[in-house]
Amino acid sequence: MAIRLPGVVHAKQFLRRSSSVGSKDVRKGYCAVYVGESEKKRFVIPVSYLNHQEFKVLLSQAVEEYGYNHPMGGLTIPCGEDIFINLTARLSG
Repeated sequence: MAIRLPGVVHAKQFLRRSSSVGSKDVRKGYCAVYVGESEKKRFVIPVSYLNHQEFKVLLSQAVEEYGYNHPMGGLTIPCGEDIFINLTARLSG
């Protein structure tokens, strides 16, 4: 018997993770973010997510951790991948 988590499944379908860091496959209305505590993974999310209060908390943590000039060159969020996927599942649902 399998357990279905529709919010998480929907989030995984909605988020597109790119295997190549330098890829330029970000469509208009989306932005690439790098997520992870040790190994960074790239996700492409809707720009509208940046305006949600819960996401703003993550952005504040990113500023505290990295400042505004991070060597990765992109928006880097210092949280676990599972936390990020759960947040985006809530925002998309």
